[in-house]
Amino acid sequence: METSALIMMITVQGTVTLLTGYFFYKVLKTPPKPKPDSFSENDDYPIRKPLED
Repeated sequence: METSALIMMITVQGTVTLLTGYFFYKVLKTPPKPKPDSFSENDDYPIRKPLED
């Protein structure tokens, strides 16, 4: 393998590895978005009673 091809291969593999690691770290460290609690939004409504046959 020629020297220039080896340098390019190592550079590309290193770049891809660093970008993958950066985004993996970013995904792990980003706090989750707060989800709305559907039960707390329905607290004003009375509890439904089952239908009687």
